[in-house]
Amino acid sequence: DDDDSSDEEGKEDTFQSGKDVISLGSKKDKELKTKTASVQKASSDKPGVIYLGRIPHGFYEEQMQAYFSQFGDVTRLRMSRNRKTGKSKHFAFIEFNSADVAVIVAETMNNYLLYGHLLKCEVVPEEKLHPKLWNGANRKFKAIPWAKVAREQQNKPKTHDQREKLVKKLLTKDQKKREKLAEMGIEYDF
Repeated sequence: DDDDSSDEEGKEDTFQSGKDVISLGSKKDKELKTKTASVQKASSDKPGVIYLGRIPHGFYEEQMQAYFSQFGDVTRLRMSRNRKTGKSKHFAFIEFNSADVAVIVAETMNNYLLYGHLLKCEVVPEEKLHPKLWNGANRKFKAIPWAKVAREQQNKPKTHDQREKLVKKLLTKDQKKREKLAEMGIEYDF
């Protein structure tokens, strides 16, 4: 009974914030806290970046921010998304205050099973970071309604010149069609 109640107390503390929290497990949590505590005391000024691949559906920016903040301060997070649909491309880049914390995260989270997906996590060296990597980081993605934009473009009123051009195009197309039908021996008059 005593062991069960202590485990439940720890779980209640994490869920009182009202956020969805994914835990590593009680043993790994303790190991992680000792590692990160020692690293945060002797942290370097250099930020560390990790690549996170094979991200499952439903584990998006907000959930990542909440989850990876247990390791250390997350300064920037950028999940790659399809520009047209807004759907996840299933990989992200996360920057931590300390490069040492990023190394610990990469070791801990590589091949971690999350929602039926084995995550791939690697530290990205500073030389390999693209200058535009963080464009759009820490922003909630807002999908552009392409169908609505196209519909409005199609239905907007046409100018006098545009209508004349459209009529001219239709007449030339119709004339070519009549000529082809005449060559085939079909009389068509409409």
